[in-house]
Amino acid sequence: MTDFLFKEGDETKKPVFLTSSDRVIFLRQETPFRQIFEVPEYRFNDIHPSDRVIDIGANVGAFCIRASQFSPHIVAVEPVTASLLRENILLNGVPVRVMEGALGTGGPGYVSWDDCGVISPKYPLSRIIEMAGGCDFLKCDCEGAEWCIQPEDLAGIRRIEMELHIPPIGGPPNPDLLDYIGRQYTFEIERKPVHAMLGVMGVLHAERKG
Repeated sequence: MTDFLFKEGDETKKPVFLTSSDRVIFLRQETPFRQIFEVPEYRFNDIHPSDRVIDIGANVGAFCIRASQFSPHIVAVEPVTASLLRENILLNGVPVRVMEGALGTGGPGYVSWDDCGVISPKYPLSRIIEMAGGCDFLKCDCEGAEWCIQPEDLAGIRRIEMELHIPPIGGPPNPDLLDYIGRQYTFEIERKPVHAMLGVMGVLHAERKG
């Protein structure tokens, strides 16, 4: 990352934005939550130009902005950091649509990220896909809410990149969901050192068979 400093007279201001090594620009603001600028744990260079991509748990745009280099059909779902996410999308001039909400079972509820919490709509994945106009590639990082996904919600999704959580971050894994993925997808669950902390199973990389 490169920080850019602006000077006014003899006074050096704090950085107002930063640029990653692959030229993604992020606003630099102090926030009560972590801002994710890099996503090396996800694989997405196989996104097709026609793919409808949904990024659940978009944070400030590290995945969805980069994914827009491969497809113009990107929907970013984010309940907490949506305002800063929109600013970063505009800053990079990319065609990403923001859906302010969270993955869940329906109805509003409390959602938090670090020291910031909001009351947000919680949509089933089937509803998110409906509102997005379909999904071919799903990225999901939603702190345990992934176990709300029903197996039938994945019908038609070609590729999945998903962080999987276990207690205490989320509830216990959904065996029906894992069984469906095992039958319908070629997959691996990668656990890198960065994901070795308590409550994280790993990152699922899955491609539908056939």
